Amino acid sequence: MSIFFFDTPAYAESHFKFKLPWSLLYRPWPEIIVDAPFQFVPGTLPRLYIVMRDAHRFPVVVESLKVRFVKKGSEPLERDFKIDKPVKEPFCFLPIDVGELEAGTYEVYAKVSVRREDGKQKTFSRWNLPLLRPEPLRIHVLKEELPKAPGFVVGETHCHSYYSADHVEFGASPIVLQEAAKAVGLDFVSITDHAYDFAFDHVEYTKESDAVARFAALKKEVGELSRYPLLVAGEEVSVGNAKQENVHVTVLGSENYLPGLGDCGRYWLHNKPTLNIPQMLSMTEAPCFAAHPFQQMNALEKFIFRRGYWQPKDLCLNAKNPICGFQFWNGLLDEGFKLGRDFWIEELRKKNFILPIAGNDAHGDLNDTTSNALPLFALRETRDHVFGFARTAVKLDGELTKENLQQAFLKGAATYITNGPALWFEQLSSDAVILNALSNSELGAFRYVRIFARRILPNGEFSKKEELLNESLVAAPIKTEIKIRLDNFAYLRAECETSTKRFAMTSAYSINE
Repeated sequence: MSIFFFDTPAYAESHFKFKLPWSLLYRPWPEIIVDAPFQFVPGTLPRLYIVMRDAHRFPVVVESLKVRFVKKGSEPLERDFKIDKPVKEPFCFLPIDVGELEAGTYEVYAKVSVRREDGKQKTFSRWNLPLLRPEPLRIHVLKEELPKAPGFVVGETHCHSYYSADHVEFGASPIVLQEAAKAVGLDFVSITDHAYDFAFDHVEYTKESDAVARFAALKKEVGELSRYPLLVAGEEVSVGNAKQENVHVTVLGSENYLPGLGDCGRYWLHNKPTLNIPQMLSMTEAPCFAAHPFQQMNALEKFIFRRGYWQPKDLCLNAKNPICGFQFWNGLLDEGFKLGRDFWIEELRKKNFILPIAGNDAHGDLNDTTSNALPLFALRETRDHVFGFARTAVKLDGELTKENLQQAFLKGAATYITNGPALWFEQLSSDAVILNALSNSELGAFRYVRIFARRILPNGEFSKKEELLNESLVAAPIKTEIKIRLDNFAYLRAECETSTKRFAMTSAYSINE
């Protein structure tokens, strides 16, 4: 996202050197990473990807791949793949089908052998990123289908393709995202590439380019893919909040390119937002979500990139197309999540039934994330922003199409956000509602299922605090139904956690609707 050390983890770019003659990270080889979806649902076969960038500068032949699968309690399984594939493209995502694996959790050790045009050969484990210790892939081959509420579709709302490529990071190709979505059990993917990256060339990433044409190219590439899982081309737009600080909005299926260069990192301290939030919202009819609204940042990031946090007035609730979702779950259940959830709950008190949204801000990152910890000097690896891990489920009318998906969010359809279990309300009668909580044996039974409510006061306002309706319910079986008799409630909402610490929470169920 920038040229400094506080970037969102992503496929790491290690060749950029400013105009300096040196870098501790620079090597005359393409960046090469072995990646894989973090899980494989029943009916999908395990697949690895050899990911490469800058092979147009440093052509190589990928000679072979050796993979060792280690599952606790079983003998290690080794498989060798002879490849002999010349690679000369700026980006390459080479799929390797590794064959069937029995259900379970594996550590996967991958060794790649490559040869440069001058004949120099190199073999490395997992990646060839300098000064970064290799880590095994971790994959879970599922034996059961993932829980999902009937009538809902589940998707990734915030991720990046290789159209987001700059000094420090790059993403995956749309077809890789679609294949990974199928593997991990998603119905849809909203590709939200940076508005500022569209405005620069994806190979010469400091050279300005035709942003409109590049956005059209992404839409064309997505449009040529199969219809399921559904991929939608959109944007992550840098915009100005009420304090004229840069914040981000993700747009699900933008009609046209929306500009936003304020914190692109190419213009140093020239960081004024291109558009403010109301201006951007007036330019699109697509669903717009506040992206990672309280993701924590340091003082240097605030100063250099003029980045800030969201304010209530930034939701633009009186606009023709207001912010309809608040993506406070950004891969982790961290401080940003807690602050965002508190903000969202306070908006519910003010009768603003904005939708909770989960996404991961993954740039490729199918299994873990590599990134620049300090450009020129150090890289890092985490498992914070993995594609498809934190997901949004939304109730859909009709078949899964871009238009129906957009309408569901715009109309405020029921959602739940999850990294495992399903959690949703159903109307039972005029005076009763049922909360459904659904897990499976791999996710575990519920440690708790909690229902929160706010009451309507005699003056028509909502009570200041929520109340916990089922405080006595600490644990529950894999499939749980809880009946709630309606009192003078304004809304209900729920949260749950399984024994494996998988979490879900619902949007607000308005009693008046």
